[in-house]
Amino acid sequence: MKVLETKRLNLRQISIDDAEFIFELVNEPPFISNIGDKGVRNLADARNYILNGPIDSYQRFGFGLYLAELKESRLPIGMCGLLKRDSLDDVDIGYAFLERFWSKGYGFESATTVLDYSRKTIGLTRIIAIISPENQSSIGLIEKLGFKFEKTIKLPGSSEDTMLFGRDFPVET
Repeated sequence: MKVLETKRLNLRQISIDDAEFIFELVNEPPFISNIGDKGVRNLADARNYILNGPIDSYQRFGFGLYLAELKESRLPIGMCGLLKRDSLDDVDIGYAFLERFWSKGYGFESATTVLDYSRKTIGLTRIIAIISPENQSSIGLIEKLGFKFEKTIKLPGSSEDTMLFGRDFPVET
């Protein structure tokens, strides 16, 4: 089900049918080093990741990570969306794209649309982003989107520092 649209992309809910793509994405070396190893070793693991992650989030919160696909070919290239983590007070934006689609503006394009959706449709007044300090390209993207560094945190189960950025939206009257 398509949720959002940009000039070049459709953002839609991730389904079990996307297991092969998710398997590829979460096992790329940059995904593992910047986001983490999700333990997805086969297609069954990918289906479980989809069920327990995006699909569960759609049901619990009404939003989640969306599959980003090229409009023309419907080729999946990444994901972008919103996550509500038990360990964080605020909803955060998340994104990941296959490395061969980096530096083409897809991250900015999809994240801009997700931010607009989060404010206008969901009604959020604040969004955060959590990023590994080594992930300079993601830090640059999030700053370009108007986020400001707030503090360094440690996520549960991790000994690594994570940078937390925030962006408040003006309340519309």
